[in-house]
Amino acid sequence: MEMSRSKTRRVTLLLTGVLLLAGCQSDALDDVAAFGDSAKTLNDDSAVAFYKDDELVTTGKLQFQEKNYGKSYAIYKKAVEVYPRDPAAWLGFAASSDMVGRFDSSDRAYVQLSKMIGGTAVYYNNIGYSHLLRGDLPGARTYFLKAYEIDPSNETTAKNLELMKNSVKYAQR
Repeated sequence: MEMSRSKTRRVTLLLTGVLLLAGCQSDALDDVAAFGDSAKTLNDDSAVAFYKDDELVTTGKLQFQEKNYGKSYAIYKKAVEVYPRDPAAWLGFAASSDMVGRFDSSDRAYVQLSKMIGGTAVYYNNIGYSHLLRGDLPGARTYFLKAYEIDPSNETTAKNLELMKNSVKYAQR
């Protein structure tokens, strides 16, 4: 009888231990995080992307300089979604849109830029180049001259005016 009590006691202790362990994995405890808030606070929010302050603009600028205009377009498109008040993002988006022939997107970007930096040499130069790419030479010249009046020392504007002069001299083929 002594043996059977010992076996019964062991089985009872074993069952108690199993029940205690099962209690640690209960559904009620799965809904609580370490600090007592909801476990949903620990979920991965993969739909929410984190970007360093200038990561998108810097990467877009690099792709643009490497003449990867499709990639820069996609990166700057994301940049204006993440940073809708950043003129650098809008300038990159407008220029990339122009280079891939998405003038509908660049027009939208220039509307945004007019509110942010309208009336600057950079703005007029970029919109002038957009018109040049569209084949609107008189419009391009008008914008380049506005940029030149604001900042005659701007080398980019001077080069674009020289490009305009050359485009009038030589026939397009």
